[in-house]
Amino acid sequence: MKRVILLTNDDGIEAEGLKALSEALQEIGDVFIVAPDREQSASSHAITLDAPLRVTEYSEKRFGVSGTPTDCVILAVHGLLSKKPDLIVSGINHGPNMGEDVTYSGTVAAAIEGNILGIDSMAISIASWNPTQFESACKAASYLAKRALGTDENKNILWNINVPDLPTKKIKGFKITKLGSRVYNDLIIKKKDPRGRDYFWIGGGTPGWNVEENTDFAAISSGRVSVTPLRLDLSDYKKIVELKEQEFEWKG
Repeated sequence: MKRVILLTNDDGIEAEGLKALSEALQEIGDVFIVAPDREQSASSHAITLDAPLRVTEYSEKRFGVSGTPTDCVILAVHGLLSKKPDLIVSGINHGPNMGEDVTYSGTVAAAIEGNILGIDSMAISIASWNPTQFESACKAASYLAKRALGTDENKNILWNINVPDLPTKKIKGFKITKLGSRVYNDLIIKKKDPRGRDYFWIGGGTPGWNVEENTDFAAISSGRVSVTPLRLDLSDYKKIVELKEQEFEWKG
């Protein structure tokens, strides 16, 4: 019996990356797609609480949802699928998800939600804003999905994967990495509408990265697939020790 694989993304159900991923994983699992019915990039871990969610059934195993990637995972696991998925794969994202940007990413958030629900999960992205080499990303996703499904050694999986936008023969292998650090060039663009009212766009140039070894950015720069294990515990244990040594006095 095939293992159940749930696919989602934040680029929308018609995205090329999602379609390519679905085809690639058909050989190794029973694939279901539950994805946003429109673009949801940079939606992070948002959950829709103030509006109903509408579901469009395109086929027996393909559903579009009027919500965020996190909504899609919750609906799939608790409502749309008759069996709990053995693995959740979010992507293939059209663009990188590295460094601090994982906190903005709807793609990564979907994998995080899967992990919260006790399901091994991974997010996969092509490190280009205009990706062309989906075959390479599919090859990486298929290999890592097989590894996740075929062993008990790495349970509680939460992997963030970035793949160079290169042909398969030019990729130099896998690299286990940590999150890098982005150099932000965010820009606020202010304009006026026809009625003279101000409106704003949050934009910016192409992001840069601090040069540091063993990071996701360094792996991509060297032509390798970056695999970054993530965890939900955001506690800073070093700071906890430091603060415990200081005096905090409550005056009530």
